[in-house]
Amino acid sequence: MGNHVYTMAKCRGQVAARKLHITRRANRWADKNYKKSHLGTQWKCNPFGGTSHCKGIVVEKVGIEAKQPNSAIRKSVRVQLIKNGKKITAFVPRDGCLNFIDENDEVLVAGFGRSGHAKGDIPGVRFKVVKVAGVGLLALFKEKKEKPRS
Repeated sequence: MGNHVYTMAKCRGQVAARKLHITRRANRWADKNYKKSHLGTQWKCNPFGGTSHCKGIVVEKVGIEAKQPNSAIRKSVRVQLIKNGKKITAFVPRDGCLNFIDENDEVLVAGFGRSGHAKGDIPGVRFKVVKVAGVGLLALFKEKKEKPRS
């Protein structure tokens, strides 16, 4: 009679499928990406509600101080989203583009491309302004288009 050491291992048998299935289903929740895609928090927690872009109304213009070791005031706007009323802070890219944005303007806001994380030295800002009053911010910056009078 040999000395057998039994360890906890995966059950292998003809009738073990249910046990394997239940264990796998329970342990998948330990995977961060699986949990993120199946919990439904992207609809509840994300201000955009799962979409890539969102329209909103500019509430105020704000300047945000850059993180150390940089020293600058990053130009941003507070935007109230139309579809759910949530207020977010959105960065205004390029030099002098804040001059094209007035309060109560309708802006199109997109993510920064970091899956909900802040970019660079701008603390807590996860979004950027793409369009103002239906006109692209880059077109206004390059003077290819003018902002419509309203």
